[in-house]
Amino acid sequence: MAESGYLAFIRQNAPFLATGALLSFLSSFGQTFFISIFGGEIREAYGLSNGDWGLIYMIGTGASAAVMVFAGGLADRFRVRQLGITVILLLGLSCTLMALNPVAALLPVLVFFLRFFGQGMTTQVATVAMARWFVAARGRALAVAAMGYMLGEATLPLLMVWMKSIVDWRFIWLGCALFCVAMMPVLFALLRLERTPQAISSSEQTAGLFGRHWTRAEALRHPVFWAMAPAVMSFSGFGTAFWFHQVHFAEIKGWTHLSLVAIFPLGTVTVFLSTVFYGWAVDRIGAVRLLPFYLIPYAFAFVLHWYAPSLVWTAVAIVLMGAAGGGQATLLNACWAEFFGTRHLGSIKATTMALMVLGSALGPGVSGWLIDNGVGFEVQMLGYAATFFGAAALLLYPVSVARRSAASS
Repeated sequence: MAESGYLAFIRQNAPFLATGALLSFLSSFGQTFFISIFGGEIREAYGLSNGDWGLIYMIGTGASAAVMVFAGGLADRFRVRQLGITVILLLGLSCTLMALNPVAALLPVLVFFLRFFGQGMTTQVATVAMARWFVAARGRALAVAAMGYMLGEATLPLLMVWMKSIVDWRFIWLGCALFCVAMMPVLFALLRLERTPQAISSSEQTAGLFGRHWTRAEALRHPVFWAMAPAVMSFSGFGTAFWFHQVHFAEIKGWTHLSLVAIFPLGTVTVFLSTVFYGWAVDRIGAVRLLPFYLIPYAFAFVLHWYAPSLVWTAVAIVLMGAAGGGQATLLNACWAEFFGTRHLGSIKATTMALMVLGSALGPGVSGWLIDNGVGFEVQMLGYAATFFGAAALLLYPVSVARRSAASS
């Protein structure tokens, strides 16, 4: 019954859902899993160590997090057709600059552009649109949109590693730029009848805790926001560290890079199944009730990464990461709307996106510095796992506040 409901829902809302999924896919060009594929080539081309490249990545990504705090609120003011197409054009330009860059000194700027327009703004436009356009089916809408990202994560690493064997890595970045340009008319066609959906008219905005529409300033003063912040930052930070140093991880384990990326689709399949489940569960059970549990598989995954004597164990860890990924893609985005309402969702989500991007900046930078200073990447995994367990425990507080809110109403 859930499956048929999903299919009917997709058919009835295909243009809007396809927009979210396409934007999510295009965000891949600014995501760590994609950029890190070229980590070896970038370090070799510019004479960088793991720590150097990690520091550059941290600077560029950290700057994009700071700008996201202000720019992410544009999703409250502009329609998807305007903002989405502009962002994709600028993402394509960023890919072009990455291909043509002659010096290492410009890498922080290029990382900033890729992260800001890719991971930051493209993801922001997609998730805010889904959370606003759909109310009763918010979980399913976020789940379907996230499948675009999953498709990129499943197909692009293997495809890019194979393409690097036949063409120079810089030409691949030019191809990504051309793909962004080619997708702009597709987005325009999907949104040619764009309207303000009934779900987000001013009379039908959904309120948050205690029946209020929280502004960003009010949300930032409430402990609920900061109780969720460690989950946002640790998931993106330490997950990013793993993907960012995947070449190094394969080296210290004694595996080829190709053999490692060959098991990544297992995680993507799990993310897909997990996202479908969470999308259904959010609409049926409620995002808040599920919130404290989704990080637990991630914690166990990093324990296995530390241990993994063979690719089989790493494959199990990748599957566990995928199981948590479905919750990250749907639960958190739904919870922001449930906790703080949808009227100011764009500006609130901009701050949460900035935290996520900041986490993804700190993860590679700190882990790269630790590697250069003799703290093995495998040993770091145990610290990451402990952080995830702690972040999951903190999520019990927002759940208790939501229960008090429900009781008072």
